Amino acid sequence: MLPAEILEEFDKDSKEMQADFKQVIKLSKGEKAPDFTLPNATGKPVNLYGILSKHTVVLVFYRGEWCPYCNLQLSILQKDLNKFKEQGAEIIAISPQNPDSTLSISEKQNLEFEVLSDAHNKVTKQYTRVFKMSDPILTVMKNLGYDFDSYYSDDSKEIPVPAVFVIAKDGTVLFAKSEGGDYRHRVETEEILDLLLLTGRQVAAA
Repeated sequence: MLPAEILEEFDKDSKEMQADFKQVIKLSKGEKAPDFTLPNATGKPVNLYGILSKHTVVLVFYRGEWCPYCNLQLSILQKDLNKFKEQGAEIIAISPQNPDSTLSISEKQNLEFEVLSDAHNKVTKQYTRVFKMSDPILTVMKNLGYDFDSYYSDDSKEIPVPAVFVIAKDGTVLFAKSEGGDYRHRVETEEILDLLLLTGRQVAAA
């Protein structure tokens, strides 16, 4: 639906990102996940280890509601939400968006999992790398009618490299993956579900 010259700009940007961000993940399998408390879409504080006391957590870092690839990823997670629940897992999605923008994406997509606001990427930087949006892409977004800064609580223009973590109830990281800087590619939902299923079987057999 976008003009060819705009698609070319996004293609160039994503390829440059992929070249620049090969090492993304800050935590490895087997490490303890840092605890945090962040506001959800309605401003209610949500604590990671509070949820871990009852459920495995699938932690998803995304860029923002203006990103069509993020919207698609969150939509797929919502579609498969019952499959995650069947494996005893809760999804938490995090971006540096302000609460109003977080509420907007939650309502638009009818998301039934927690979507949290991490102002200034304080939590995000403990899990995955962040990067500063390039001026050419900001110009493209402006021409498309998007006011980038209006989505965020600061003007740093820093957003996460998308990543997914699966965290066991004891806080241990079971899975940590990013598809790298090319934000058009995301960790497949089936890969996460397969891990949860395997982990459940191993626990049952122990």
